[in-house]
Amino acid sequence: MVDAAYKAERTVSAIFKDQQEIDGAIRRLLDRGIRQDHISVMGKNFQSKTRIAGFITKRDLILGGLRNGAIFGSLFGSFLSLLTGVGVLFIPFVGPVVAAGPLGAVLLGAASGALAGSAGAGLVSALAALGMPEEKAAVYQTRVEAGEFLVMAEVPANKSGEIQLLLESAGGEEISVHDMTLPRACDGRCDSVNELAPEVRSHLSDAAQKVFMERYNAVYDESQNGLDAEHAAWDSVREQFDEDENGVWSKQKVSV
Repeated sequence: MVDAAYKAERTVSAIFKDQQEIDGAIRRLLDRGIRQDHISVMGKNFQSKTRIAGFITKRDLILGGLRNGAIFGSLFGSFLSLLTGVGVLFIPFVGPVVAAGPLGAVLLGAASGALAGSAGAGLVSALAALGMPEEKAAVYQTRVEAGEFLVMAEVPANKSGEIQLLLESAGGEEISVHDMTLPRACDGRCDSVNELAPEVRSHLSDAAQKVFMERYNAVYDESQNGLDAEHAAWDSVREQFDEDENGVWSKQKVSV
């Protein structure tokens, strides 16, 4: 049973070469009490059972119904169906990647404007901004770009050593532990735009904040899943606004 008082304080990260190893690693993390909404996976060379060429947009998350974890699981393997907040996005210097968990939500949201707006940005910039040492972030970007997979688990401090050993025994490489966790848009339901995380609010105009919060709450009330709600909220913002030169979603689109 998942501990309702679960408090993530550190992030344990590892690179996996084999997609099947990730399935085993995630199942073992869940068995050790790591919450599914605190596990992230990213990779570009998932072996799909179904042809998906054409679904990946130039830089946005898939908009056509392949957002659900269970559907992704049927395409890419069972492990993705265990995670939440699954999407496909474009990262400079890496290309289109499948990202599940809170890391995907972070890259889709606040980080995406900075990534797209800076010629020197990429996964390195995003991970470094979250608190990871730049040299380790550079290793992760290189290996993801080469077709390997990044797994991140946000864990209580007293479990970090245990989880480090677990990932190593599951085949993980380049394992690291950092005093960082990934930001969430809201802690549960958002009753006011002031409750939106600063990392989210700073990238949205006042009007976009309201759109974000309304869509977030509608999905959260139905699913009780913050990551899926966050993905849906960013979709609504992207449907109604364009970014300005500072990476703020502020330019309202004209309805045709």
